[in-house]
Amino acid sequence: MSLRREMRVFRSQGGCVAIRTLSPSSSINRYSHAHGSAPGPAASDDATCGTPTWIGKGLTCVCFKRKGTYERICINLTPQQAKRLRRLKHRMKVYFDASRPDHQEALRALWAATYPDQELHGLISDQWKEMGWQGKDPSTDFRGAGFISLENLLFFAKTFSTSFQRLLRKQGGKRAAWEYPFAVAGVNITFMLMQMLDLEATKPRTFVRSVFLQMLSDNEWAFDLLYCVAFVVMDKQWLERNATYMEFNDVLKSTRAQLERELLMDDVLQIEEMPSYSLLS
Repeated sequence: MSLRREMRVFRSQGGCVAIRTLSPSSSINRYSHAHGSAPGPAASDDATCGTPTWIGKGLTCVCFKRKGTYERICINLTPQQAKRLRRLKHRMKVYFDASRPDHQEALRALWAATYPDQELHGLISDQWKEMGWQGKDPSTDFRGAGFISLENLLFFAKTFSTSFQRLLRKQGGKRAAWEYPFAVAGVNITFMLMQMLDLEATKPRTFVRSVFLQMLSDNEWAFDLLYCVAFVVMDKQWLERNATYMEFNDVLKSTRAQLERELLMDDVLQIEEMPSYSLLS
């Protein structure tokens, strides 16, 4: 049987071009367009990055091959995208420093947002265990994801306080006897998103990254919003699987896959349009 192939090219004002060649067996129905949506299923591990080449003036092209399907996306960042990407990458590189007054204040702000009617006795206190830190000094748990993981938790607490409190207090659903620690789970979610979006790469290696950069150009808080969505998705999957603490990594992997699927949906052009965003309140 001969293979029928289609090639389609879409251009955006921001300099995004996607070229796809499909085999009949392909089930992918996503194309890149002016708002930054991109082709491809969620599992980025199946994609391999081809040799970058230049098309036109300052346009970098990266090819992906996935089970007989060839896809190519070319991106030239707009000034807005580049500026916000630099800011986000800078945030990701800041380590938590317990000696910095601004980092200490952020910790106090997190406590105040989490337990507004409960006085904090100190930055090193057994009280922190109530929030789901591993010990009485939460600064030791930030090593994996840095200061941005604290910023994410604080953003969640202030922006979606109802959802934050529900997850913190493990309300709703049938809960396991050995639950995930709330705060440490939040740090792990930040780290998972950093890996999923692959923002440190000099060239785009996943379509999820390219889609997110378009969202970031529209909203500089896109990463923080995605974090909140990720947290509620993780908790929902935790309940659906009747998971226990030892299954946390598996739940986190399925959470990542769900986020990738939603980011690549045709009608999702911003974080607020992701289906799971409706879980937040």
